[in-house]
Amino acid sequence: MGKNNKLSICLLEVTMVAFTFFIVAADSRPHNGERNTTTPEVKLEIQTEQVILSNGFANITLSKPDGHVTCISYGGMENLLATKNENDRGYWDVIWNNTGPQTTRKKFSATSFEVIIDNENQTEISFKRTWNASQSDQPPLNIDKRYIMLRDAPGFYTYSIVERLEGWPLSYIQNLRIVFKLQEDMFHYMAVSDERQRVMPMEVDRKTGEVLDYKEAVLLTNSTNPDLKGEVDDKYFYTNDNKDGKVYGWVSANPPVGFWMIIPSNEFRTGGPFRQDITTHVGPTVLSVFVSTHYAGEDLAIKFQQGEPWKKVIGPVFVYLNSDGSAKGNPSILWDDAKKRMNQEVANWPYEFPVSKDYIKSNQRGTVRGQILVKDSKQDVPVSNAYIGLAPPGDVGSWQRENKGYQFWTKTDSNGNFIIENVISGTYNLYATVPGFIGDYKYTSDVEVTPGSSIKLGSLVYKPPRNGDTLWEIGVPDRTAAEFFIPNPPPQYKVHKYKNNSESIFRQYGLWKQYSVLYPTNDLVYNVETSNYSRDWFYAQVTRNVGINIFNATTWRIIFNLTSVDKASNYTLQLALAAAHEAELQVRVNDEKAEEPHFTTGFIGGDNAIARHGIHGLYWLYSIRIQGNLLSKGANTIFLTQTIAITPYQGVMYDYLRLEGPHQ
Repeated sequence: MGKNNKLSICLLEVTMVAFTFFIVAADSRPHNGERNTTTPEVKLEIQTEQVILSNGFANITLSKPDGHVTCISYGGMENLLATKNENDRGYWDVIWNNTGPQTTRKKFSATSFEVIIDNENQTEISFKRTWNASQSDQPPLNIDKRYIMLRDAPGFYTYSIVERLEGWPLSYIQNLRIVFKLQEDMFHYMAVSDERQRVMPMEVDRKTGEVLDYKEAVLLTNSTNPDLKGEVDDKYFYTNDNKDGKVYGWVSANPPVGFWMIIPSNEFRTGGPFRQDITTHVGPTVLSVFVSTHYAGEDLAIKFQQGEPWKKVIGPVFVYLNSDGSAKGNPSILWDDAKKRMNQEVANWPYEFPVSKDYIKSNQRGTVRGQILVKDSKQDVPVSNAYIGLAPPGDVGSWQRENKGYQFWTKTDSNGNFIIENVISGTYNLYATVPGFIGDYKYTSDVEVTPGSSIKLGSLVYKPPRNGDTLWEIGVPDRTAAEFFIPNPPPQYKVHKYKNNSESIFRQYGLWKQYSVLYPTNDLVYNVETSNYSRDWFYAQVTRNVGINIFNATTWRIIFNLTSVDKASNYTLQLALAAAHEAELQVRVNDEKAEEPHFTTGFIGGDNAIARHGIHGLYWLYSIRIQGNLLSKGANTIFLTQTIAITPYQGVMYDYLRLEGPHQ
């Protein structure tokens, strides 16, 4: 079928959904229950080169057999998606490589199509591609893309089953995601959180702007919206932690229509609750990223060894569509409705409607409950708002680098109690991270979850790393550098404004440049008695720019006094890092010129959080022993040297520092 005929179908089908130009409130009934027979039935139309799903709310057109989304009709709009290349509008894709450093991006282009279920309440269709050794230009994965439309759902669901078989070749996956590119002339307002909402620039603004230190960052010199001129656009402004990124999207002004990505669970994403990634960007584009090396580096690339089998169900995620005439001039109305729908989808997880046997339903899952206490003094204290979760077995803290299995996380209540529900059967370790305390907790035994099991672990006690009494501390142990001094962006760039900028002070371009401005010749000096970390501790220890593409290493000093020193005992510097990028941090005590450092991290990190406005990447903790004979009664200095200085982005972000002395 030709392109004109396909477009005609979109134009024709849109009349079926034009009546939905009112706000589509979140259905209060669970999807797992009986369907509402008063709403239009789900219909499936199979043509030679495309497949159309419709339910009275929306019509979704997919290419056949590729399985790419080419048309979404809704709210009187003939196609919410960009009308350029039809195979570049809505698709799954992967970045992969085998033995070399060169990576390749490939769309999940299927070779076969199948109807899984089709009735008046639900349609699920499948697009598959089976790998064989002759496909050397394709990642060695079997791919099964599924799309689901329900009778009473304004939108559609999608998930993928990805699989490797025994004997298949070595390969790495750096990125796996789903992408939707929307109509640029319609969608101008973006929302990724209550605070970060704004009118966005257009793609042409980036093309006519000035590319800055890296290609993603563009100074808007000739913006179509004059209010945005002088700002920087960078897709990394719009990242979210997994724990915070359950809904985000775009709003069209005329007619006011919202296009939202809803991610009801993080169990199929990598790296745990603090893992962060891109949500949306200028295009306008909506993403759901399931695997990537952003804010982590190669630690979060999935690395399959020769012959290693693997299977994982990724999703479902929900593309939610809403509209409301009163949202003209107030797109937050549609954002608030999208949040309500997100809460409903989260409550309905795990879904009962996906048909694949690989998707694990609630009756095949188990529950783990207990209480976590912290022992940091003489008594065990319950902790609230601790993140506690199950992830594949590994070392303490290994969950933040885990990328092949499933993870299940929750937060403790005010008494430290937790319930981790809907856990897929398997062997796990139980991990936790507790706000206000350094390090990671790991339960001593494996946790075996079976279908229907309800495991009660009782009271668990976390004893955070501590070797002595606190002599001084800098920062707050919360795994981020957000409490430290964050400068204004360089004056040549306008502040990147949102609806509310309180959450986004660090989401500005070029903050790292300000270190060289504030400390042009001498590095940061911090006196624990007189300094204030929110004012005097720069948010990242970066290199100093001393010329065009010339950078110097930096050495920070911590000055402190000791009223007495036990020369025969050991002291401990607890050093927690919120991020590290191609850095080596060396520690010296009272001798800056010592040829050998007292301690070195060695080469660490690849999260690039400094350049990408992330305020944290992967977490690092070092308990550094300092012999008492290195310290003096009275004035002392600890020197922190970041030694590698090739680029402006190399460095570390500190989370928290504490000097401990012998127990008194």
